[in-house]
Amino acid sequence: MNEPLDLTALAIFRAVAEEGSVTRAAERLQRAQSNVTTRVRQLEADVGAALFLREGKRMALTPEGLVLQGYTDRLLALSDEARQALHPDRPGGRLRLGAMESTAASRLPAPLARLHAQWPGVALELSTGPSQALIDRLRAHALDAVFAAWPPGQPLDAALDARAVFTEELVLALPPGHPAVQGAQDVRPGTLAVFEAGCTYRRIAQDWLAPRSEPLRLLELGSYHAILACVAGGGCVGVAPRSVLALSPGAAALTLHPLAAIDTLLVRRHGYRSAALDALEQVLTPTH
Repeated sequence: MNEPLDLTALAIFRAVAEEGSVTRAAERLQRAQSNVTTRVRQLEADVGAALFLREGKRMALTPEGLVLQGYTDRLLALSDEARQALHPDRPGGRLRLGAMESTAASRLPAPLARLHAQWPGVALELSTGPSQALIDRLRAHALDAVFAAWPPGQPLDAALDARAVFTEELVLALPPGHPAVQGAQDVRPGTLAVFEAGCTYRRIAQDWLAPRSEPLRLLELGSYHAILACVAGGGCVGVAPRSVLALSPGAAALTLHPLAAIDTLLVRRHGYRSAALDALEQVLTPTH
């Protein structure tokens, strides 16, 4: 009979997989490198499969390692959830959040600071990305909850629960001096600066600009700073929430056209509860 998987060994395996290095994983876990190496080898012997390809100092997951990584995220998340469920009045442990870059920059600093002040035992981990990628990571148990925008009228997976926590005014940002626009045909630049595919704001902007007679070119960038800089340079248009523009000193010179009001949702897996996530919901600014 096979022995149950060791959660400590799985946590070490996950750290090596995320860091891609035994050295960095050992530093992160505050363990000796020899201990990390030994525990990984013991886990490989236990499951009867090589989990890593060792390319010099670089550790890359094998196909079997990728399979185990998915189960590891779910097992460790369930372990954390079980610990927190036993102490619902004492938020603590790890809380893995995902958020759109706009939400992380303009909406979360104040509530996360309040959460830390009230419950310093909660270890927050925040990662950013486009909404679709965040939802996919939530489904895979790699995140506990995410702040995402979802296309209006498109239902979420029934396995997920969501509630609106913020409302954003989404605007089209045009170069300085661009005449006011009434519709897509009035937009002069033919390039839209956006985040990668899976960004809900990108999809809304593309749908709004679809009636243009000329094909729309896309310029994929990794930050609002880069997007707004390109717009300010005159070569393209961009899309952003007005709350993000308020953080950019140069945004006052841009021409803005409102596109839509869209909710930011706090999404969790159906049935998932933790004291840490409940505490976060308590400090969030109400929808406005």
